[in-house]
Amino acid sequence: MSASMDSAARVISGTHGQAWMDDELCGETLGMQAKVAANKEDVPMCCQFMVDTKLMSAKGTGTIRFHKVNSRMAVKMSDNLKAGKDTRVKLVSLLDDPDAYGAERVVIYDASFDDLTLADWELAAKGQIECPFTFTRWDYLDVIQPK
Repeated sequence: MSASMDSAARVISGTHGQAWMDDELCGETLGMQAKVAANKEDVPMCCQFMVDTKLMSAKGTGTIRFHKVNSRMAVKMSDNLKAGKDTRVKLVSLLDDPDAYGAERVVIYDASFDDLTLADWELAAKGQIECPFTFTRWDYLDVIQPK
């Protein structure tokens, strides 16, 4: 993957992004972000001025944002939350810009939402919902490989 970018058109645009929740396309998706943070501990080393680190664990976090057009999250989570149960879902993110070198698709397993927005609106503003989540596993189904 050491090829250089031959055109600005190769930069992927989020306009071509899609998201699925439990194999259902979420056409109202506004954006999605998922990250894995490395949890490290400092390890001082003899005869080494710089402190090194040891990877001890990792934590997956993310956010999916929706245009407010339905009650998808209320339906998905309300009954479980009231009963003290954790709602777990599978999320899939796809970026497939026709100008790019290819598509990138990642599946996130065991996504657990951190909160449920019951109401959030403002006069003369488009309705949006932000849903932060944590997760424990992921796989890349497709990766972008410059030609």
